[in-house]
Amino acid sequence: MSTPTATTADGSRTPAAERPQRIELAISGMTCATCATRIEKRLNKLDGVAASVNFASEHASVAFDAARVGVEELIGAVEAAGYGAALPEAVTDGDPSRPYRWRLVLAVVLSVPLAIFAWVSASRPPGWEWASLVLATPVVFYAGWPFHRAAVTNARHGVATMDTLISVGTLAAWVWSTVVLAAGMSTSVYFDTAGAITTLILLGRYLEARAKRRSGEAIRELLELGAKEARVLADGVEVLVPVETLALGDRFVVRPGEKIATDGVVESGSSAVDQSMLTGESLPVDVGPGETVAGATVNTSGRLVVRATRVGASTALAQIARLVSEAQAGKAPVQRLADRVSAVFVPTVIAVSALTLIGWLFVGGAAATAAFTAAVAVIVIACPCALGLATPTALMVGTGRGAQLGIVIKGPEVLEQTRQVTTVVLDKTGTLTEGKMTVAAVVPTRGSDDGRLLRLAAGAEDASEHPIARAIADYGRERLGTLPGVESFSARAGLGIEAVVDGHAVVIGRPSLLGDWGVRLPDELATKVAELEAEGSTVVGVAVDGEVEGLVAVADRIKATSRQAVAELRGLGLTPVLLTGDNERTARSVAAEVGIDRVLAGVLPEDKAAEVVRLQEAGEVVAMVGDGVNDAPALAQADLGLSIGTGADVAVEASDITLVAGDLRAAADAIRLSRRTLSTIKGNLFWAFGYNVAAIPLAVAGLVNPIVAAGAMAFSSVFVVTNSLRLRRFASADHGR
Repeated sequence: MSTPTATTADGSRTPAAERPQRIELAISGMTCATCATRIEKRLNKLDGVAASVNFASEHASVAFDAARVGVEELIGAVEAAGYGAALPEAVTDGDPSRPYRWRLVLAVVLSVPLAIFAWVSASRPPGWEWASLVLATPVVFYAGWPFHRAAVTNARHGVATMDTLISVGTLAAWVWSTVVLAAGMSTSVYFDTAGAITTLILLGRYLEARAKRRSGEAIRELLELGAKEARVLADGVEVLVPVETLALGDRFVVRPGEKIATDGVVESGSSAVDQSMLTGESLPVDVGPGETVAGATVNTSGRLVVRATRVGASTALAQIARLVSEAQAGKAPVQRLADRVSAVFVPTVIAVSALTLIGWLFVGGAAATAAFTAAVAVIVIACPCALGLATPTALMVGTGRGAQLGIVIKGPEVLEQTRQVTTVVLDKTGTLTEGKMTVAAVVPTRGSDDGRLLRLAAGAEDASEHPIARAIADYGRERLGTLPGVESFSARAGLGIEAVVDGHAVVIGRPSLLGDWGVRLPDELATKVAELEAEGSTVVGVAVDGEVEGLVAVADRIKATSRQAVAELRGLGLTPVLLTGDNERTARSVAAEVGIDRVLAGVLPEDKAAEVVRLQEAGEVVAMVGDGVNDAPALAQADLGLSIGTGADVAVEASDITLVAGDLRAAADAIRLSRRTLSTIKGNLFWAFGYNVAAIPLAVAGLVNPIVAAGAMAFSSVFVVTNSLRLRRFASADHGR
């Protein structure tokens, strides 16, 4: 579970303990998972640096102590390892498949006649072996130059990578064949093998690069959603300016059909706003003065004047993109084994190839041709690339698809947690309900005046920010106009308030709070309390100057989607539990309406985390869904925390998954998507491991031709990436998002 954090002015998150500075570096020159492992090790050797390198996204996420190491040193460490590094904003976003394109075209054109000469004896002209040498040479040395260049660079640093295997395999076939031809030896030449290996692996790299780019499209599309310009009001005149120049407090106009430039509060106008690009919900949301809007959402109808409250890196869009990028840069626990295997894989394969050659020649007594063929096949068929791509590509596609649906998964370790969860604890207010309390009834004591009751209660509650207090104060202002001032005020967390209004001592809250003042509800009011609570209302008692004045009942409407959401959570094998500070009767009423059997009622805010601990001690693996400040400790304590993104920032920061929309059904979608992503990762790793476990022994036994080996190696990487891309088609359970 993540450490609770706070949001700073620029939108970054800082935990209670000081957090290291974090940057992303764009890495160039990586050709396989071994490259990523080497760069990661080199960076982590620096003092105060913790780095994770993602082969699929070609980025390094680096946390470092700026007092001990600078960005220049980080870039220098990557370059010293033989690769390139730069800050992402300094990199032009291009097509990663372009470097392979023309080399691949040349390789295909020249390899076709090579294959015809080698495989169709009737087509061979006189001197076809020399023609094959002429055709194979540009394929091996020009088309295959990226592999040889990388192999030489790596050799200078005393390491071997996948490129080493490709370079050694193709050069061995070309050199062997050239020597045989020049010496006039009566044995086979392998120019077709050298050409075909180069062509097939180039094809694999080309397809892999294109597929890898598609795996990161979701986050790129998210970043491109924002508006490019804003209509700022300057002395009543609209001035079109670049969105980057917007400052906090600027007032800007949004016309129908335009994107909202940045996060803000509506000052005038009313409209319906399409928030689907952030929340995944297709229905527009009505907004008016005083309501918040997010940048990149679309104003569908009326003209709005908005005051900017967040700009740049602190906007909702930027923070979602940052969180998704951080998640994509991380490594799931299941990837660690693949990293360890990749680190020793290439040297092991070279050793196995050498032993294969020796074994066939000296132990098996085979001809040099057979021994050479088996050794080259071992080198070519080995493929740690699939191992390196298995986790990051699935993670990129899964988290990207989540962002499109309004689900922000904050780290790869979250995927493991979703698989293990058995119980989901649901907060009531703002999670199952709308979170907007309204007064349902005002019940004065016999012979008392409901106007006096409402006036004193609303005046006292006007000093509080609690949802119940706001509902009572707003209702009182609607009914009475102005409210009396508060002379003193004290809030009792989870119980109620104590205040002095117009010289009267007013106590509002639970019966236990009134009991502290020696006030007891008469029987007729106690009966009324039971009736209102059975209807799902929350009831507070009001005492004035030590005497009961009456009751005020407030109700919070249950969200229309909550019952379906609970059913979907049950369908995932989870046991839903309602956790609320409300009394037992109100809680049971709400629970029955949404289909929850287990209720934990009357829980004070500071005790919510303790209730989660009790469930964990009972053997449950707990997911917690909440939206308020008082939910943050419970979200942090839970094995999996899911925050409703419409809630408090601190709740969002303390959670593992953020549901940008206020729709609880997204909780079920988030768990399903996380489980699907984890399943895809494990499927990829199974294929990658299984491929090598089966393929290398076959190559050692001489049962695999080097050309077939090259095709199989290229296919394994492409398969892993395209299998991950299936996550792009993930859709919500029943609600069409």
